[in-house]
Amino acid sequence: MKTKEDLEHQIAMLTNALESGKAHVVDYENDLAAAKKKLEDINKPEITPSQFDLIQEAVEEGVGRFAFNDTDNYDTEFGIDYNGRVTLDHFDINCSQELVEKIVEEVFKVFKEAECPTEEKE
Repeated sequence: MKTKEDLEHQIAMLTNALESGKAHVVDYENDLAAAKKKLEDINKPEITPSQFDLIQEAVEEGVGRFAFNDTDNYDTEFGIDYNGRVTLDHFDINCSQELVEKIVEEVFKVFKEAECPTEEKE
């Protein structure tokens, strides 16, 4: 028969083993996430931090050139709430493609287009 001290010691040992196991699980989860990220990125072309900065600046420029204050760019629906106040019930941008085009134009200015390799005929 085990004594109280034996059982307390056994509980302490099992608690330590459990905590150690949790630490290993966290390590495995981190390793798994890193491996998944590497797999996701394996075929992506690499760019430098300065190229990332250029893309960000191009996107900002494209967004900056869009006329957000032109009310013709939006469809809106108004309503009246229970207190008699006018509310904006629906807001939709009509020309999202125009916004995308302005951003893409600026991003294209940052890069030159590479030639696609042609397939060799057998």
